[in-house]
Amino acid sequence: MKNELNRQWWKEGIVYQIYPRSFQDTTGNGIGDIQGIIKRLDYIKNLGVDIIWLNPIYESPNDDNGYDISDYRNIMAEFGSMADFDELLQKMKERGLKLVMDLVVNHSSDEHEWFKESRKSRDNPYRDYYHWWPAEKGTPPKRWSFFDVESNAWKYDEQTDAYYLHCFSVKQPDLKWENKKVRQEVYDLMKFWFEKGVDGFRMDVISFISKDTNFPELPASYNGEFIPFYANGPKLHDYLQEMNESVLQNYDVMTVGEAPGVTIDQALNFVDADRKELDMFFHFDLMALDREEGETFLMAKEKWKLSEFKKIHSDWDAVFAEKGWGSMYLNNHDFPRSVSRWGNDSRTHWYSSATMLQTFLLSMRGTPYFYYGEEIGMTNIKFDTISDYRDINTINRYKTIEANGGDLKAFLENEKDASRDNARTPMQWDNSKNAGFTTAQPWLKVNANFKHGVNVAEQDSNKDSVLNYFRNMVQVRKNNLALIYGTYTLLQKDNEAVYAYTRTLDDTVFLVLLSFSTKNTSFTLTEQSFEKAKLIISNDDAPSIKTDNIFELKPYQACIYKLM
Repeated sequence: MKNELNRQWWKEGIVYQIYPRSFQDTTGNGIGDIQGIIKRLDYIKNLGVDIIWLNPIYESPNDDNGYDISDYRNIMAEFGSMADFDELLQKMKERGLKLVMDLVVNHSSDEHEWFKESRKSRDNPYRDYYHWWPAEKGTPPKRWSFFDVESNAWKYDEQTDAYYLHCFSVKQPDLKWENKKVRQEVYDLMKFWFEKGVDGFRMDVISFISKDTNFPELPASYNGEFIPFYANGPKLHDYLQEMNESVLQNYDVMTVGEAPGVTIDQALNFVDADRKELDMFFHFDLMALDREEGETFLMAKEKWKLSEFKKIHSDWDAVFAEKGWGSMYLNNHDFPRSVSRWGNDSRTHWYSSATMLQTFLLSMRGTPYFYYGEEIGMTNIKFDTISDYRDINTINRYKTIEANGGDLKAFLENEKDASRDNARTPMQWDNSKNAGFTTAQPWLKVNANFKHGVNVAEQDSNKDSVLNYFRNMVQVRKNNLALIYGTYTLLQKDNEAVYAYTRTLDDTVFLVLLSFSTKNTSFTLTEQSFEKAKLIISNDDAPSIKTDNIFELKPYQACIYKLM
């Protein structure tokens, strides 16, 4: 019996994430802009991807690089104008590309008109748009903040003798979703962008929007961990269902939620289609694999194991075996470059590990998300001094350690692998000054390896480049529904050198072999015979096969076979 596929464009699409500040500058101010994206649309189309996810381009004071929004219906002047945006959308549609915007509504900027009004007086009509704690009630119960120097999510405001809640920067006050007027404001701004023709939203920390407004002490069951507590608000699913009913169901769009703190047993509450909430979300289990427990930005002392990497992806795949849909990503604007983190960015192994990781993302079930520059193997920049950093997260954590007399040298060493700025360096277009990103001083330094082959121009003309392998692998996925919808079966879960699995749809079976080793590896398959298997793609010469079951893989080799 043939499988009945619930085919959707957002399941079959490949997403290309752009950090606008770092993509292409056309005005000569050192900052990427909308016209820069327009200039590169043919390049993006030629990658074979289908969907562009754009990090925030709304009006913002830029305390957290656009994630502090002061006007949800206007474009940040540094990036251009609404006319530029309309042109971008039109030219994307002409090329058959879809656009997903960032929806940042857990918090706004403190420079948003709503918050300016809210802080004026306790009886202001906008007071209840945010979470306030009157000072006469004493110090509010502990709430933790990501970007606060003191890790304190409550900020005292003299004007009304009260504290406001900010789970992120002090300039990012949390919106009060418990107020129906706030929810309606959000739904109205979503409609505004959908009516323009936007194809979906990536929803920033959407798991945090519901709060217990009594603000009890952190329950003992959370063991002092605020992130899972924030992600389990009492009315979270009520709000998501209301959003779907009020807005999402009326448009052919995709939604992906950023969901820190959401556990595997909670997954289907968000993406089971019968619940009418979201299409998919980003979990953070992989992002925690190489970090100290409970420490989002502190690298673990021991290296991660491939068996753990496999278990995370296999467990999450199993969740969506019958219902829902997953997302696949290895890096983004908040996490370091994938080839430096999960591969090997040494000159010896850079090409093989970059292409191996591309093969992985494009052969797994779940919508694949690629971050700009991942297609050419961009790597971590690993700054030596704090003055090179621009990210509020790194800068404020440095200040905290400095104030407490901590080890600043150890912190900076950690940031070489952990800092978000590793993922935000300008796109490397060619080997001219500043990698072709800008004619001015770039807002963030360019990685010097653009001079050594890690740039688009050199790779474009080299058929054996990381870039052209990416293009080829994209087509392999697009041409084979089994690599999108097929059942995933892990082989040899305890093998610490090779990640092997099959993807099966009806009578079609693909075997995927991925070496995560710096050494030549002999891999024996006992599950079934692959004597008549046909090699579909490999990032190296065809693997040596001693018998039909023993494969000799080179370091970081990737290959996909189709069983004939």
